[in-house]
Amino acid sequence: MTPRKKDLLILSGLLAVLLILFSKILFTTQIIRAPDILNEFYWGIKDFGNRPFWSIFRVDLSSAGWNPFINSGHTNEGGMASEQFLFFRNLVFWIFPAPANVAWYIVLQLFIGAAGVYCFCRLLGVGVWGALVGGLVFAIAPENASLINAGHVMKIATITFAPWAFYFLEKGFRTKRLFYFLTTAFVLAYQFFHTHWQIAYYTCLAVGVYGIARSLLVVYGDHGGQKEFRRLLALNLALLFFFLTTVAMSLVPLTNWSKETNRGVNSGANVTASAGQTEAKGGLAREEAMSWSMPPEEAAAFIIPGFFGFSRQEAGPNPANIESYYWGRMNFTQTLSYMGLLPWLLLPLPLIFRRDRYTWLALSAVVVGILFSMGKYTPFYNLLFDYFPGINRFRVPKMIMFIPVLGLGVLSAFGLDLLLDPAVRSRREFKHYVAGVILLPVLLMVLAVVELATGNFWVNHFIDILARPTRYEAQSQQLVLQRWHNIITETWIAAGLSTLFAVVFFLYYRGKLAAKALPFVLIGLFLLDTGRVNAKFLFLVDEPHREATAKAPEIAYVKGAGIEYRTLPLGGDPMPYAAAGVPVMFTSNAVQQRRWQEYLDNFNLISGMPDILNVKYLVLTKDQLEQDKAGLSAKYRPVYTTPAGLVVLENPTVLPKAWLAPVALQVEKPEEMLAALQSPQFNPRTMALVETPPPIAVARDPKWNAPADAAGQARVTRYEGERIDVDAVVKLNSMLVLGEKYYRGWKATVDGKAAEIYPVDHVLRGIYLTPGSHKVEFVFDPTPFKVGKYLTLVSFAIFALFLGREVWLRKTEGEAKSGKA
Repeated sequence: MTPRKKDLLILSGLLAVLLILFSKILFTTQIIRAPDILNEFYWGIKDFGNRPFWSIFRVDLSSAGWNPFINSGHTNEGGMASEQFLFFRNLVFWIFPAPANVAWYIVLQLFIGAAGVYCFCRLLGVGVWGALVGGLVFAIAPENASLINAGHVMKIATITFAPWAFYFLEKGFRTKRLFYFLTTAFVLAYQFFHTHWQIAYYTCLAVGVYGIARSLLVVYGDHGGQKEFRRLLALNLALLFFFLTTVAMSLVPLTNWSKETNRGVNSGANVTASAGQTEAKGGLAREEAMSWSMPPEEAAAFIIPGFFGFSRQEAGPNPANIESYYWGRMNFTQTLSYMGLLPWLLLPLPLIFRRDRYTWLALSAVVVGILFSMGKYTPFYNLLFDYFPGINRFRVPKMIMFIPVLGLGVLSAFGLDLLLDPAVRSRREFKHYVAGVILLPVLLMVLAVVELATGNFWVNHFIDILARPTRYEAQSQQLVLQRWHNIITETWIAAGLSTLFAVVFFLYYRGKLAAKALPFVLIGLFLLDTGRVNAKFLFLVDEPHREATAKAPEIAYVKGAGIEYRTLPLGGDPMPYAAAGVPVMFTSNAVQQRRWQEYLDNFNLISGMPDILNVKYLVLTKDQLEQDKAGLSAKYRPVYTTPAGLVVLENPTVLPKAWLAPVALQVEKPEEMLAALQSPQFNPRTMALVETPPPIAVARDPKWNAPADAAGQARVTRYEGERIDVDAVVKLNSMLVLGEKYYRGWKATVDGKAAEIYPVDHVLRGIYLTPGSHKVEFVFDPTPFKVGKYLTLVSFAIFALFLGREVWLRKTEGEAKSGKA
């Protein structure tokens, strides 16, 4: 059998193993129980199977995209348009029936990542069994696999491209060929297109460090000299440049979009003082950015997976196979830090018997990645946060843990390869290694006995930590006992599992277990180990039905107002409303536009703030209404009650989508404007709060007393996501105010001539108009998206040429070899 056929056979077996391990979520009519899937992701892919086949390959780059239904208007400025190139994703959703198609996509992506690790290990000279173990570690280590329960579908997909980036980069360093460096750039760009930018950023960091290290090793370790240095420098610069142009469709608009977000350069979240001056660096505030830093003590979960409990308990109660919910120092966790016991047992082997550059690089990925994931608990991350570009734009340092998993997978591959080497088994160091493997279960048993014998001491000593409540569990004595019992149980399980591994290693060392059988036994134990843990994160529920949601009486009622008015569900999920075609005022997004976040932070239901945003309805429960009735009754009136007890309140003072304000008052400071918006003296129908002096003469008397239509009338004649037309009959110099967010990507014309859009009332957009009849057109057409789009398309064309050339060269070489034969 040729090496290629053997690799294909092993990869087929790897796929079969994953299909068996995850069969519970694949071969079912149910769906993964995760809020992110149930409330959001699933609705976007549910109907793929009903589309014509060729439609899943259709790409439309004519629009940057503005969604009027969520968050009072939402956009990524075209940064998400690259998702249209995810043809494999579309094909999976088209082939497999909903709702299991979500799980199929996740598992197939995990296979792609595992195959990348396998090929990378094979490139480094590892045998098929070692490479198989490396791939399995990456795909089914609970640190990665437990993301399934978190519902982070695109995060998993993004992670799985990381091994392929390292594979092609290593090919580039070995061959010194431009094609492989360009392919690395293309893989990184395509990874970015999968929309989880934090994972893509961390991958680029890791690839950058790997590239620098490999370049230095070639130049100095292999004595490459100046000529080799210049060549590698040119290849790495080509990689960087080609990555930036290929990813431009997403990166250029997102970079522009992020400037005005609560993590952008203008957010002021990080402020430094120097010589009496303050400088806003932007990004997240330190404490928020370092949320979900992995506490150092949770490294114990590398060996004892349930030491700090399991699961995150969202979307329903924990199943019976979970005794204790996560109770560590993070707010909550969506994953488990466990990576399986086998990788840690194999890790010492390459450190003892294979101390080459790849061992140290893989070990660095493990150590540095874990230190990075500890975030605020290490000076290392704090220095990066202060001085390295981009770090302070993201929270959840623990999200980098896929890099240690990748490094551990490579070290595991090295370890099993060495384990199967007869020359290694004959060395004295191997005897000491086996003794260390046997010592682990002894230590764990001693720990378990100590926990049993001195439990009262430890419980009393750590009572504050053990009794700490969570979002789902109140503080109680029962909670303490539950957690302590779980620690003891998990310690015994870890001791028992490590004993099985120790017996296998001892029998192999003594010659009682054949080398041919060893990989099967170790892989079997690894699957048993990780399978037990992963089973605690594979929850299923019945498929949700949009039809039932759309027919919900409260949604059907508010939908009658039309798309020019918004609804604000209080205490409920707004996404079912948006999915049914009802614009909602607010949806929870990790990153918000700065102006909008400030508006939300100061939002007052009793002021004119809901009026200017066209919020016509509030939806709340009878209990909520009873609790807030005294405050709400002054402004809102109940108009409908559902059989389930939900009450719809109407806002009689809501403003239309467009109106003319004859008074413009300049308020420069945001805090003063936000305070003015909440004032009872603020009359939004006649008064516009602006940030710069008006370019035309308008009234500035805050006590303007004329009728509402004294300035004239405005009527919306066209209202679409990226196009709004307004006809205005103006009697006085006025500000045409639109109940839509101000955003730089919008452009306007008045009677066919370009007009400037001004921020009004902190979050809205407006245009100054003079007396007369005017036709005003608003179009969402951001320039960064167009620039990025053309850069990406040119890069695609260049890569296609290089790919075609590569195919032609291989075909020519194959024909030449055949001729010689």
